Amino acid sequence: MIDISHLHTGLFIGGEWRDARDTFTTLNPATGQPLADLAAASENDVDAAVDAATAAFRGEWGALQPSRKGLLLNKLADLVERDIEQLAALESLDMGRPVGASAALMIPNLIGTLRYYAGWADKINGDLIGNDGYMGSPQPVHAYTRREALGVVGAIIPWNAPLMILGWKIGPALACGNTVIIKPAEDASLAILRFAELVDEAGFPAGTVNVLPGVGKVAGEAMSLHPGIKKISFTGSTETGRAILRNSAVNFKRTALELGGKAPQIIFDDANLEAAVQGCAMGLFFNQGEVCAAGTRVLAHRSVYDAVLDGLKGAAQAQVIGDPFDPATTMGPLVNARQRDRVVDYMKKGANEGADVVAGGSAPEGPGFFVEPTVLAGRNDMTVAREEIFGPVGIVIPFDSDDEAIALANDNQYGLSATVWTSDVSRAHTVSARVEAGAIGVNGWSPLAPQLPWGGVKASGVGRELGYEGILAYTEPKTVAVVL
Repeated sequence: MIDISHLHTGLFIGGEWRDARDTFTTLNPATGQPLADLAAASENDVDAAVDAATAAFRGEWGALQPSRKGLLLNKLADLVERDIEQLAALESLDMGRPVGASAALMIPNLIGTLRYYAGWADKINGDLIGNDGYMGSPQPVHAYTRREALGVVGAIIPWNAPLMILGWKIGPALACGNTVIIKPAEDASLAILRFAELVDEAGFPAGTVNVLPGVGKVAGEAMSLHPGIKKISFTGSTETGRAILRNSAVNFKRTALELGGKAPQIIFDDANLEAAVQGCAMGLFFNQGEVCAAGTRVLAHRSVYDAVLDGLKGAAQAQVIGDPFDPATTMGPLVNARQRDRVVDYMKKGANEGADVVAGGSAPEGPGFFVEPTVLAGRNDMTVAREEIFGPVGIVIPFDSDDEAIALANDNQYGLSATVWTSDVSRAHTVSARVEAGAIGVNGWSPLAPQLPWGGVKASGVGRELGYEGILAYTEPKTVAVVL
């Protein structure tokens, strides 16, 4: 077990570690036992962080050359890579993911995102704009746009993928010249607190990055209401996203909200069935199913429906549930008791509404917040097919035609992502165009990379992260027109 006794557990404001008036206790999800006592930021602490971030934006960080900003981001990426095993262990200790997945997939995504945006730092340009002259007269006007940093931005991080999603927010924000206030999730703050130590070690000017562990209804709400914060980027539940959007509207604050999902995975009759089943199983069970893009609605052509059910049943039964630090473990605990109970309740709802339990369906006895990987067979009108469960529970639904598959896929309030399994390139493009989602994976579940924009439609949120869209999202265009 990793030693956390030397880890800072306070507030990181203006380049200094501070105590808070209140604290809260986190639990180890694998045992249910107390893990750490952390500072709980107050409204006054949010004010202090905004003051520090504003001073940095108007001072040393704001005056730093773009290329120097890129060098600091690259240095931070190097430090994360140096400490990847420690960071992976902290994240797994916090939220239960098998440590191998943290080290092999999640932290490398953070490193790649920091390096990608380090390369953008000195390449953020405006446009020269052709025009008809001053007020339509022959007198020429030299017109152009500048892309300028927003100022202080807030990043509210979820507990299911803390460091990876932190990178999606902090990478473009810093590359564009903004300063950042980070609010980690209550259930997963340790790895981000260690990340703050690396920010300090990398040499970022004081106040450039600030970290406020705490309770969402206090610190998170104060951030969304604060007039000194120009943008909030939030990843989490749709319900909380709506509250942040309402609060942010008071000050006309920009928002980027990546919210819930109920992603369809469509398996057509011409798909590589072995690859499709393996990919769908990953979409169902990776990260204990605690993924916004989890492919929890498997839509299978009737000709392959039984084979898909059998394949996913085998994949569920092959999962090894246990200690996230045991190399044999493929599925750790859910993040807390509340989430475990919520997932179990959905399993019961599925059975009560007539779904066939193909695999799993309950929570094993013993310590920790574990549930069984579960596969249900049912219909698209069942609660388990309508609502986000955020656990390793999927439902398999048959279809008979392409039109029916698309209609089923779109018959849901969410639209974050979808997966299409087919060997027909024409069908792949046609279906991808018609499915209502922000990102489509063809013959691969939820491909994520720093270069690919990410975000949803409908109840899955507004705005985009990653790619060049991330640069646009953290800058404001300013028009300059010089009458010659």
